[in-house]
Amino acid sequence: MPRQRVTLITLGVADLARARAFYEAWGWQIHPGSQTGVAFYQMNGAVLALFGLGDLAEDQGRPDAVLGTGAMTLAQNCADDAETDAVFDAALVAGATLLKRPEKVFWGGYSGYFSDPDGHVWEIATNPFWPLGEDGSLTLPAG
Repeated sequence: MPRQRVTLITLGVADLARARAFYEAWGWQIHPGSQTGVAFYQMNGAVLALFGLGDLAEDQGRPDAVLGTGAMTLAQNCADDAETDAVFDAALVAGATLLKRPEKVFWGGYSGYFSDPDGHVWEIATNPFWPLGEDGSLTLPAG
């Protein structure tokens, strides 16, 4: 079984209702299998979950931990710069905090950053060197 994969990303959130409202306003569809206290969003081959910060710390076996944000970036690659702008602007309209507007970047792509209401950082980008599949999936090209 391949070990080099991620199947579930769980974001700790201070207010689950607020976090759900943001992701749904951004256009994400909540999965009907969501339960009280956790929201699931089906992605290509993986799931994004929103879970209360305190509940997440307790589930990790460290109920007194202070969980932080911003030390990692979630990323969504788009097919072109216009799509990057549209996805980015939709997040801002939904309530994201602008960190860096999409712009041409040193590595030859186009990208920008925002944070969700809980401070989780997202990069929205176009990478001309990494073409996307028809379903939006990303497979790195051979070296």
